[in-house]
Amino acid sequence: MTTSATRPSGKMSRRGAGAGPTTYDFRKPIKLSRDHVRTLQIAFETYARSCGTLFTTRLRVISSVSLVSIEQLNYDEYVASLSNPTVIAVVSIDPLPGTVLMEMASSAVMTAIDHMLGGPGGAQPERPLTEVEMPLLRGLQERMLGELRYGFESLVDIHPKLKEIEYNAQFLRAHQPGDAVVIASFEMKIGTEECVASICLPFNTILPVLEKQETIELTPAERMVRENSLRNLTAGLSAAPIDVAVRFHPIRMRTDDIVDLRPGDVVPLGHLTSVPLEVTVNETVFAHAVPGNQGARLACLVVPSPKEEERR
Repeated sequence: MTTSATRPSGKMSRRGAGAGPTTYDFRKPIKLSRDHVRTLQIAFETYARSCGTLFTTRLRVISSVSLVSIEQLNYDEYVASLSNPTVIAVVSIDPLPGTVLMEMASSAVMTAIDHMLGGPGGAQPERPLTEVEMPLLRGLQERMLGELRYGFESLVDIHPKLKEIEYNAQFLRAHQPGDAVVIASFEMKIGTEECVASICLPFNTILPVLEKQETIELTPAERMVRENSLRNLTAGLSAAPIDVAVRFHPIRMRTDDIVDLRPGDVVPLGHLTSVPLEVTVNETVFAHAVPGNQGARLACLVVPSPKEEERR
């Protein structure tokens, strides 16, 4: 249930439609399992149905909310997918740690407020909320948080609390850019207005809750198949060749100096002879070494890192 579509402001984008194979990133090995997604799907579908009923009764216009997709992203990927401006509610979910974000398109929020004030909906201005409109929005979102608590009560008893409302996700530092998050996307209809809303959950917050729900008991045959698969995968990865580089510290040069380089020119590196070289794989330093040779071949000797030497 994953896609990577970008949403235009206030318009509906079916992120789950036409989803094909996705690239597996070995730098992020922890993924939501199919059982985890199914558990979250039940909770979010309950929340979506309750929100649809809430909007219909509170706004007095036919409304619906339905779950579109559940996916795992990095926080910076999620922020990049949001339109600007948008309306983001920053929420705490005691007793669980972390911050939850509930995002709705500005046009949908303005339409909801227009209906609450007795208006017909339709095209809305794109502007910050006034002092009169903000309490109406906070009241609606607090009711939505009550539905979120109801949707998750079969998993964990949470007490969502609205902390603040923001308009620009780029300025919101709720999580670190590389933090894993779980994104639930919803198709929201308020009268004639349609958009995609989302809820952003910290991965490390929701994962322990999901793991407690796992009650799968494997038969001996299934357990043997899983163990064999794990052994085969481990053996295959252990024998996979990877490119390893031993390098000096990089230096900074001007473009014209690089263009003028000729064979025989000497470039000072500035790498101290007392400092070991870095051993890297895919730009990640995992060891340190000093240069040398083994017979007629260049070689290096792995040594303790400078930090380990300092601790000694």
